[in-house]
Amino acid sequence: MEKVGILGGTFNPPHLGHLIIANEVMCSQGLDEVWFMPNQEPPHKEKSNAVSNSDRIEMLKLAVEGHPKFKLELIELERPGPSFTYDTMKLLKENYPQKQFYFIIGADMVEFLPKWHNIDKLLEMIAFIGVKRPSYNLQTSYPILYSEVPEMGISSSMIRKRLKEGRTVRYLVPDSIREYIKENRLYES
Repeated sequence: MEKVGILGGTFNPPHLGHLIIANEVMCSQGLDEVWFMPNQEPPHKEKSNAVSNSDRIEMLKLAVEGHPKFKLELIELERPGPSFTYDTMKLLKENYPQKQFYFIIGADMVEFLPKWHNIDKLLEMIAFIGVKRPSYNLQTSYPILYSEVPEMGISSSMIRKRLKEGRTVRYLVPDSIREYIKENRLYES
């Protein structure tokens, strides 16, 4: 059975931290692919309309191009309303019954697991893989796998802030994304 990691998020914008996490987890857990899944409305975050969904998709395409095992999964953008992982994974398992799914989450989401919608049913369908993030704890009573990844303090919100202030984001995002942001005047004040 093919093993697929799902890396969900707003990817607003996608950055090198996302790519490093995906690659490290794929290698350490023996995954066949990692699917980057931008969400519509994460239930745990306030809605941020900094850029359009089409811009986020284009930036993700640039982020994963050149890596044969990184794919885009747009299922959460194709349906309206909050993006509950349980509902999404139920659909993905119906659409791809031959695949075994692993949901990759940062330590910030590991701490949040008790509040996830239908968490007990979700744990029957998929396995979680947790990765460290600065200032968060990976401890939980839920059965999750762990992958060691280099810890970086890179976040999309930090990148948006830097861009709004006119500061550089070189080496924080791939050059192709940096050029896309510049050409399309995204995140400017």
